[in-house]
Amino acid sequence: MGKILGITIILFTLLVACVPENKTNSNSENDEITVAAYYFPNYHEDNRNASYHGKGWTEWELVKNAKPRFANHHQPNVPAWGYTDEANPVHMAQKIDAAADNGIDAFIFDWYMYEDGPFLDRCIDEGFLKAKNCERIKFGLMWANHDWTDIHPYTRGAEQKLLYPGIISPERFDEISDFVINKYFKKSNYWKIDGKAYFSVYDIQKFVEGFGSMEATKAAMDRMREKAIAAGLSGVHWNLVAWGNPILPVEKAPSNTPELIKMLGFDSSTSYVWIHHVQLPETQTDFNYVRDAYFKHWDKVKTEYGVPYFPNVTMGWDPTPRCDLNSEWAPVRYPFMNTIGNNTPENFKTALQMTREKLLADPNGARILNINCWNEWTEGSYLEPDIVNGMAYLKAIKEIFTKND
Repeated sequence: MGKILGITIILFTLLVACVPENKTNSNSENDEITVAAYYFPNYHEDNRNASYHGKGWTEWELVKNAKPRFANHHQPNVPAWGYTDEANPVHMAQKIDAAADNGIDAFIFDWYMYEDGPFLDRCIDEGFLKAKNCERIKFGLMWANHDWTDIHPYTRGAEQKLLYPGIISPERFDEISDFVINKYFKKSNYWKIDGKAYFSVYDIQKFVEGFGSMEATKAAMDRMREKAIAAGLSGVHWNLVAWGNPILPVEKAPSNTPELIKMLGFDSSTSYVWIHHVQLPETQTDFNYVRDAYFKHWDKVKTEYGVPYFPNVTMGWDPTPRCDLNSEWAPVRYPFMNTIGNNTPENFKTALQMTREKLLADPNGARILNINCWNEWTEGSYLEPDIVNGMAYLKAIKEIFTKND
């Protein structure tokens, strides 16, 4: 009897070991990979924008007015769906279906919350969450806690006016913690990793500066975890957006990212865009050159950071729509800077395939990647269809990451 029981226990143990973990689990050993896409929500009317740019203004105005700035430069990029209102749930439903039908599992919304209140929040609250099909896709928050400056558009050589400071007080962060847990984390389609709500921080320097010390910052992060558990969740999955090359003029890259991750207790790290790690030496730097340089960065940080690293695939880079049309173009300072060229759907698909293979080659590594971006139209990195390539970039994702279609 004891022998039979022992054999039964061994068989049960083997059976459990063979059951694949959930697709969003960062250490899954199967070949299911979660694909997330960043979403930039500045394509709907917002009171802050209205007070500064005028009623009805959205960043579509910069997209519409863009012009070629150098030889072989393709502008404007024209959306095939038109200049849609992302705060309209009908328009958002179209985006959700296109994403879900083509292998995207989650939107990571660039989420803006300042000391004096929210910014660009109607996209999520009125568009995404009220879309009849919003359950088709997960959503998460990347707290874009950087300073917001006047660069829409930017006149070359002008002082960049600070509009909304990114630093948050400890008291305000406690309020924010309660807010996101109750309003977003509890949603059935909020993105969770190992049962913990995904919450990403863009500017770690600003975050720590608001608390005054690493110790106070870590204590606040731990309090947010405890609040999430008290609300019935498994906790918070804290993710750090790590970068080395500043892009926005107000950015200052930390010099001790591995130490920050360890001391603050982040659960994972990731990247927002390739050029945070790769210099662009040419006016139109070749997409494949940037890809290969980013892969070298990936090799370095996936061990250096000491936590799971979720790699990024960038569709392109061209912030010239944010350049004032009356200013002569030259690569001097964002958004007057070099771009990525040759970012064809075919090259994008190859980058996706290489990323998938690289993820699967590490049996104990992450099974998550993110893409920049669903709709960074004014930075030349978007998956939404345009009148030249249609759905080609989305189809590339589908062909690499979905099965039996």
